[in-house]
Amino acid sequence: MHGLILRTFQVFVQDTYGPEPWRRIVDGAGLDAPDFEAMLNYPQDTFTAVVRASEVELRKPPDAFLEDVGTYLVSHPNSEGLRRLLRFGGVDFIEFLHSLEDLPDRARLAVADLELPDLDLVDVAPHRFTLQVGAGLPGFGFVLLGVLRAMADDYGALVLMECEGGTLGRQTIAITLVETAYSQGRQFALAASGAPEEEG
Repeated sequence: MHGLILRTFQVFVQDTYGPEPWRRIVDGAGLDAPDFEAMLNYPQDTFTAVVRASEVELRKPPDAFLEDVGTYLVSHPNSEGLRRLLRFGGVDFIEFLHSLEDLPDRARLAVADLELPDLDLVDVAPHRFTLQVGAGLPGFGFVLLGVLRAMADDYGALVLMECEGGTLGRQTIAITLVETAYSQGRQFALAASGAPEEEG
């Protein structure tokens, strides 16, 4: 398990709930050290232990915990860089969805040994899609569901979504776009500095 993923769990809990809940999760998971190194690799059972300990400490089922992590990755000020990277995927939410198939390759450009599951977007009907999430990273579909919910808000789109499948193996996210301009989206500019442009 790539350390960047486990490090993301750590900073999510610390930023959202504080240092003490993370300390108790570390104890509950039986970890030797309280901090994960983003560039190291860890045994697969470390991931499982952290998710289970988080379920006990935060009183949330694993799918809800993983979805919250995905939302954090886009909406928290500490993750502005990732949000900007995702917004380059399209000028509206539909274009963004079609850019997701390139996400694993873009992730490897940033972190060479980070392997994300393959993503396959299928147009089922007008404004209805399914996103097939390949095997390889437990629960990634739930994390991606949180990312998609946050990005829909970012674009100002009204979207209904549901993730099917467990925390292991392949998953499918059903996506129904109700309205592309339901609310005003968050400000976004192509350059990191300068006057921002509003997109809704």
